[in-house]
Amino acid sequence: MRSTTILAGPVTHPMHGTARLKQQQKKKSAKSFWLKQLHSWHWISSAISLIGLLLFAFTGITLNHAADVEGSPQTIEKSATLPNDLRKLIATDDAPDAKKPLPAPVAAWVEKTTGQRGGGEAEWSADEIYLALPRPGGDGWVSIDRNDGTVTSEATSRGWVSYLNDLHKGRNTGTVWKWFIDIFSAACFLFALTGLLLLQLHAKKRPSTWPLVAIGLALPAVLAIIFIH
Repeated sequence: MRSTTILAGPVTHPMHGTARLKQQQKKKSAKSFWLKQLHSWHWISSAISLIGLLLFAFTGITLNHAADVEGSPQTIEKSATLPNDLRKLIATDDAPDAKKPLPAPVAAWVEKTTGQRGGGEAEWSADEIYLALPRPGGDGWVSIDRNDGTVTSEATSRGWVSYLNDLHKGRNTGTVWKWFIDIFSAACFLFALTGLLLLQLHAKKRPSTWPLVAIGLALPAVLAIIFIH
């Protein structure tokens, strides 16, 4: 009889292979979970900030070329006389100069007569009440003579481009718009952060990922160092 020699390779314990497989599956499951979460947060934050991003990107250009695109201001002036019954509410007195709102009936009459807001803090002096009415894309004011009740108003509009530029800067936009800018900025930050994490997860399959990110970081830094003094 011929003898047969059997060469045995390294023996792998089946339990070790099972443990390794479970560990790989666990890692794959964790990666899949975070990938799904990041995609969800990425598209939600992009949907929330999409219109705002378009607005702020567009006004970034218009602000950078404000002198070229801003239209000519248009000013409307009006004058009237406060009725006698309302004139009593703002009659001169010995009170010191102060900042306070117009009496409600006077404010309502101002809005109806001049077409401008009558609310807000007005500057009261001995002979005059001055109500400044700045707004996005324009300015305005109302002046009331406390002696004879003469009311003068002026409203200036600088056009819709100026209006959008002021929205971008949050100029004379009020508390609600400032809250919007804060929420919008948080959504943009989340959008960018989740995008960066998604880039990291896909970077192995896309070799150009980090070079492009490095260019995006280096380009503004180099331009600022060389050309901004």
